[in-house]
Order: sequence, then C-alpha cells, then structure tokens
Amino acid sequence: MGATTQRRGTAQRRYERAERILDAATGLVLRWGYDKTTIDDVARHAGVAKGTIYLHWGSREDLFAALMRWDRAQMIGAVRRRLQEDPATATLPGLFGLLAHELHRRPLLQAAMVQDSAVLGKLVARKQTSTTTPDMVAPFGEYLATLREHGMVRADLSLEDHLTLVAAVLHGSLVSLRMMPDSLRVSDERAGELIGDALARAFAAENPPSDAARAVCADATRAFVDQAYAVARAKLRESLGDDLPPEEDLSPAEGDPS
Repeated sequence: MGATTQRRGTAQRRYERAERILDAATGLVLRWGYDKTTIDDVARHAGVAKGTIYLHWGSREDLFAALMRWDRAQMIGAVRRRLQEDPATATLPGLFGLLAHELHRRPLLQAAMVQDSAVLGKLVARKQTSTTTPDMVAPFGEYLATLREHGMVRADLSLEDHLTLVAAVLHGSLVSLRMMPDSLRVSDERAGELIGDALARAFAAENPPSDAARAVCADATRAFVDQAYAVARAKLRESLGDDLPPEEDLSPAEGDPS
C-alpha cells in the first residue's frame, strides 16, 4: 500500500510539473511568439531547471506539440462538461456553439486555426499546427447520419457540406473578430451563442423533430464528444506519456437521479 501511494504521489507531482511548464510555455509563445521563445525562457518562467524540461520532452518542437494537444484536450473536455451540465445544448448547433465559445477563449488554438505567423513563426511554414483531427471525420459523418435519420438536420446537405459550413462559420468568426475594433466585439459567450444560432438556421430540418428524436440525437451528441475527447487524450498521451493528468469522470454519482 505504501509503495502504491508513493508512486501515485510521484505521478501527481510529475504531471503537475508538466502542466506548470505548459502554462509557462503558453504565456511566452503568446507574448513573444514561438520563434523567440527558448527552453531557457520556459524553464525560468516555470521555475524548473532546463534539464527538467528535457525529462518530459526531447526538443522545443516536442514541447510545442504537447502544448497544442494539451490546449485541444482541455477545450474538448470543457465542452464535454458543459454538455453534461446543460442537456439542452446536446444538439449539433449547441455543440458548435459551445466549441466556438471555448475556442474564442484559447488564443493559441485560434492562432493555429488562422495560421498566425506572429505567434507561430516558422511552424506555419512547416504546417505542424493544424487543429483538424482527421481521426474524427468518419465519426462526425456517422454522427451526422444519425441526426439526418431522425430529422434533426437538413437531409439535402452532405458531410462535405456540413464540414464546409462549420469550418466557414468557426474560422470566419475568428478572422472577423480580429479585424473588429474592441468597442464592437461581443463576449466569448455571446460569440458562441451567435455561432450556434447561425448553424441552427443553416442546418435546420424542414419539420420539427419529435421528443424521441431529440433524445436519441442528444445521446449521439454526447457520444460523439466523448469519442473526440478520447482521441484528444490519446494524442496528448503521445506527448505526455505517464505524465498525462487523470481523466475526468462525468458519470452521475451513485444515487443521482440524472
């Protein structure tokens, strides 16, 4: 029992240290840009020795890959929590409204989506910063097929049509808000609401779905996000290994009627 407790304590300290390093790296990359951020800078701001960073990652490029994967997993985890807390959001427009809200709070992922060279520097040319997860294209197609089968989305739009609309709205919102003066910008919460509403109108089926169809599609929405979270966690594990933080358990507590 004592050895097990000690191992758990060591693992806890390792991933807390990894997160502290990632937090420091995020702040520096956003402030100075990737090209000007060194391992020495990150170590100093994280309060660790330079060699400690190399215990977690073999290079600056590996650290940055972990940074993007960490931010993406946190974003999907936050969406997953919101879906659990507010079942009414478990729809396609609701899902992407939540995703937009979280994305607008994460400047590093925004920089990756718009290929911001001021932040990403030479990584833009290397095309190492895509936030698209090819592993999720097929599951998204299956999710859309379920929604279409139950009359939750327009049947005349293909998978490619849906992906084009989602990408155009999400990417367009990031670009347009960067160009707008601060006095005209809406909050992240409002941006998410507007994006969700835009997608709801673009995808709306001709006839209102039944309550039974809504329930099936809410389950499908949560299942799709669970799968996206699992994929994001698997990618993050490639960068963090045993330093991966424990996964959140969102299952209802015993005795919880929900």
